[in-house]
Amino acid sequence: MKVRPLHDRILIRRIEETENIRGGIIIPDTAKEKPQEGIVVAVGNGKILDDGTRLNLEVKEGDHILFGKYSGTDIKIEGEEYLILREDEVLGILADAG
Repeated sequence: MKVRPLHDRILIRRIEETENIRGGIIIPDTAKEKPQEGIVVAVGNGKILDDGTRLNLEVKEGDHILFGKYSGTDIKIEGEEYLILREDEVLGILADAG
């Protein structure tokens, strides 16, 4: 299934951090924080302004981004978890990721 977000929304896949064991203590999944980095999977066409013009998005598919801790809405598509959020919830684009 192909999903295309509407307007200024973007669909991202969280980048899971590698599991680090500190001092021999294993932290259960329920106690771990969700990562705040992701890769843009799909983008909308842009926000429509009051005068009817379209404002294109700065992020594009494949960008590695940072977003707020409580941003967006978690969704599940074909068994995979994604996050859908508005472009204004993106904190930054990581330039040298990859």
